This record gives sequence, structure tokens and C-alpha cells, in this order.
Amino acid sequence: MKKWGILLCALAGSAHAADDALTATVAKLDTEMFSAFNSCDKPGQLDKYASYFDHDIEFYHDNGGVTWKRDVMIAQTAKNVCGKYRRELVPGSLKVVPVKDFGAIATGSHTFCQFGSNKCEGIAEFTLIWRLRDGVWQVTRALSYGHRANP
Repeated sequence: MKKWGILLCALAGSAHAADDALTATVAKLDTEMFSAFNSCDKPGQLDKYASYFDHDIEFYHDNGGVTWKRDVMIAQTAKNVCGKYRRELVPGSLKVVPVKDFGAIATGSHTFCQFGSNKCEGIAEFTLIWRLRDGVWQVTRALSYGHRANP
């Protein structure tokens, strides 16, 4: 019986370490992706941002509707975001859950800050479905919802 307890503790520790590693990976991807988003008015950054998304991305935005293709989503980002505002992850809000044989689900909250005034007046929730294929992580589904004034 004692051996089973030791084995279960070892397995739980191993799973926890794997979850920590996955969370660190997704947190790094989030930082890199939104660094490109936040500077998408600079040469090459919009293309870098686009590379984090599958060609057939499904992007659901409660105020903007649904976008079914990466090219359309990136064109909307260029028109509505670049040089106007930046996204900031709310500290401590990122949660990452593994998806067996696929990747991960990331959820959290983010604020949007205007470049001119530096005011962060908007906040929303997000869900990103990350797929790992051939060593490359990409978002296949994205949801941005619950947009409201930032208190």
C-alpha cells in the first residue's frame, strides 16, 4: 500500500511539473504574440502576430462578430488596432489547461490601453485554443468577450 502512495505522489508531482511547463510555454507565447500585436504598426510585427494563428482561425468577438480566416482577422487588426491601442494581460489572470494530444486552452483577462493617452479604459475576458503541431504552437480558436469599461 505504501508503494502505491509513493507512486501516486510521484505521478502527481510529474503531472504538476508538466502543467507548470505547459503554463510557462503558453505564457511565453502570449507575451510574444501580444508584443507583436502591441507594435503591429512597426515593420514586420503584423506578420509576426499573424504567424501565431492558424489560417482557418475562428475568432469570436462579442462586439465585432465572428471572423473565419486569418487574413480577414489580420486586416481588421491593421485597421482597428495598430498604432491605436495595446493589449495588456491582467497579472495573475492567465490559466492554462492541457488538451490531450492537441495543445492547451488558455483563459484570462486583458485590458486595452490607448497609445495617445495611455489610459487603459477597456477590459475583457479571453479564451485561446492553442494547438501544437510539428513543434509549432498556433491558435485555432480565439474568443474575446465581456468587453466593458475598466473600473
